[in-house]
Amino acid sequence: MWQWQFKDTPINVYYEEHEKESTGPTKNILMMPTISDVSTAEEWRSVAKDIIQRVGKVNWRTIIVDWPGLGYSDRPKLDYNADVMEKFLVDFINAPNGPVSCTDKDLVVVGGGHAATITIRAAKKGLVMPSAIAAVAPTWAGPLPIVFGRDSNMESRYGLLRGSLRAPAVGWMMYNVLVSNEKAIQSQYQSHVYADPKNVTATIVQSRYALTKRRGARYVPAAFLTGLLDPVKSREEFVELFAGLDGRTAVLVVSTASSPKRSKAEMEALRDVKGVSKFVEVPGALLPQEEYPNDVAEELYRFLQENFELKA
Repeated sequence: MWQWQFKDTPINVYYEEHEKESTGPTKNILMMPTISDVSTAEEWRSVAKDIIQRVGKVNWRTIIVDWPGLGYSDRPKLDYNADVMEKFLVDFINAPNGPVSCTDKDLVVVGGGHAATITIRAAKKGLVMPSAIAAVAPTWAGPLPIVFGRDSNMESRYGLLRGSLRAPAVGWMMYNVLVSNEKAIQSQYQSHVYADPKNVTATIVQSRYALTKRRGARYVPAAFLTGLLDPVKSREEFVELFAGLDGRTAVLVVSTASSPKRSKAEMEALRDVKGVSKFVEVPGALLPQEEYPNDVAEELYRFLQENFELKA
């Protein structure tokens, strides 16, 4: 655990490190899980272990961290939004004695979904300056806004739903219906999180279900589902974020072959953007790093080779 001090609230944040013994130069990869109602560091574990075993001129150390309010981190009742998540990312990277604790030139940040876009946003602002960023199945709109839009009438409904989910008694009841039950999780993963429904095993469903039973589990999902964690409000802003990094850092975008139609369209919008150094496609939907870790690890390592190993 690493303790993040947010205003007057100390929050214990779960992270894990993967590395092998080596004598050569080492660079760090920070892996940020896809923000969702069942987000977890587990989704990156296979990719992290794959990368550190690769033999090359550079040795890689991987750090996976759970977002505050998600995974195995503490889940206090905060007013979660994209700014709070961005501040956490910036503080985690820049902490003098934190788990990353390295110079910018030694750091690559890999993020899935909203995590990728929040990282790009922080980098564009100059709050973090990693030497490279990999955006895996990047997204910017929460589940309800991407389906129903963001007009004033819908925003009012989102606010009502969010308030209900955060309420002491009725909140747990609604959360158990919408999120915290195995059938809902299985349906979600089979319909759009994974590309192949057969890959959604009972073990995966049970592990995600267990996360929904942790104390304070409903607060971040209430924000995510209703769009409060969205780092931008439009595709134009989404594209501008990536374009803004042109010439400043190498950016890999990993799209997926079987993403939901609307999410796929947002990924495709990045294909020829000036700030994107490389655009590739892998099998999968919204969680390719867990469903097809070998494919993601291969593309990620090629990107690392092109930007670091061949220049070492």
